[in-house]
Amino acid sequence: MPPRRRGASGYRGIRLRPNCGYYSELRSGDLRLGLDTYGTARKAARAYDAAAWRLGRPRGQMNFQDVYTLQQALDVAPASRLNTAQDRAEHAERQRRLLVAQEDERVMAEWRRRHPEDVAYEQVYWARRREEDTRRRREERLDRRRRKALTNAQSDIVAAGGRSIFTADDDCWLDIWLDTSDDTGEDDNGDDGSDLE
Repeated sequence: MPPRRRGASGYRGIRLRPNCGYYSELRSGDLRLGLDTYGTARKAARAYDAAAWRLGRPRGQMNFQDVYTLQQALDVAPASRLNTAQDRAEHAERQRRLLVAQEDERVMAEWRRRHPEDVAYEQVYWARRREEDTRRRREERLDRRRRKALTNAQSDIVAAGGRSIFTADDDCWLDIWLDTSDDTGEDDNGDDGSDLE
């Protein structure tokens, strides 16, 4: 396999991150080993070389040719990045949230174990609520379809020269027309457009 070409950083396996750090990554076939982000490309390249030495890569695939042993590579590699106080605080907050979530799960499991009748009641309650909601939505949908069919039938009768069962000033006619009309907008208020003030 030909050696990987060097990127824009000038070093093999080093990429510039959007936050102006240099990310060091070692690839082996489909495997990607992300090392860390460093302040300079040189430090990232030294860390890359130390990892490449550990994996037994040939010296021709290293960024620096002045290293002859693994120990030399480890000696010149940058030290592990120390966490800042902010990093430690964020980590502690994440750990606290994780512990709270785990404690909640433990307490809920204990509650379910001690009170199986409450769990059964809750399941029945939510199943009943789902059934009621489904039934209510189905009834509303059927009612809308019925009113729309009635309106369409009335408009067909009127269009054919017949007489409607609703009068022009009947509120029921207006309600049915507004509920079943597809072209009503938000600004439709049910009048003929004239403002009576």
